[in-house]
Amino acid sequence: MKRPLLVLKFGTASITKPSGEPDLAIIEEIARQVASLHNTYRIVIVSSGAVGAGKHFVQNYEGTISQKKAAAAIGNPLLLKMYDQAFEKFGIKVAQSLLERQHFANRQQFLQLKETYEELWKSNIIPIANENDVVSNRELKFSDNDELATLIAGGFGASNLMLCTASGGLLNKNGELVSTVMEIDEQILGMVSKSKTALGLGGMASKLTFTHLATKMGIQVMIFGMKVEDGIINALNQKSGTTFLSQKVKLSAKDKWIASGGLTVGRISIDDGASKALLNRKSLLAVGISHFEGEFEAGELVEIINENAQVLAIGQAKLSSVDLASSLKIQNLVFVHADDLVLI
Repeated sequence: MKRPLLVLKFGTASITKPSGEPDLAIIEEIARQVASLHNTYRIVIVSSGAVGAGKHFVQNYEGTISQKKAAAAIGNPLLLKMYDQAFEKFGIKVAQSLLERQHFANRQQFLQLKETYEELWKSNIIPIANENDVVSNRELKFSDNDELATLIAGGFGASNLMLCTASGGLLNKNGELVSTVMEIDEQILGMVSKSKTALGLGGMASKLTFTHLATKMGIQVMIFGMKVEDGIINALNQKSGTTFLSQKVKLSAKDKWIASGGLTVGRISIDDGASKALLNRKSLLAVGISHFEGEFEAGELVEIINENAQVLAIGQAKLSSVDLASSLKIQNLVFVHADDLVLI
């Protein structure tokens, strides 16, 4: 029987010094704790910190997009070297995995990625994943490793997703740790400050957004910190951090890919009639689309929202954005078939 999959995400602020450089002591502690879980789980580590590791080598660094890309190019091998040396003490090899959004939006590329990870796990190698900032055609401020970790967890069928943060978990208005969350509702969202750390891009609001999606895919999520003893192990055992309980769902592997991969592509706004049709498990017709954003090809995944800007579903488009633009008024033209829809 396959070992369950555990996805661990470490944000910039949680593994770096105040200067932005990776903290080797924390990386060594990550390696120690993960090594104790290695025989029980297949593991993926999603790690930020490449820009912080490399920015000191970029002359006159001011944080422009091109400078961030250059810093990431320098920092990625430095960061991986730190992980490699830390895990080597426990006889564990790691592999670098630089990913782009298209790797999840395109079904064939996703399956190739999954096969590669399966091969690494067969050899007991831990992939260290990060967004490929160097060639990404979107600004880094849109790149969020909370999203990447959720894509991996959802698409690969993880049992647990763990998101490390400087706060150590979700805190209420009084600064007290919330140990367990049954469901992410308005009360939970109201606890969150919209601010982000000076080093990171995500923040708690981002974590809750992707935690909400992950739990709807049947994944248990822990938001935890490394400042407490055995932070990873204790959070996994629900002894520290915040545990977000998974929802009971039955999704096929393809449906999990649709639900997770759709985070990365275009957005389709639909009218009230189309919304009702979707909720009744009907296909989305082109005439029900009010407008759309983004560029996508036939076969790629799109986010579908209602008139109140609420996400209703993720679906696999049958038309490209170019073809859709000229087809919005064609009657009975299916844009997303019911079999290729997952309600969120």
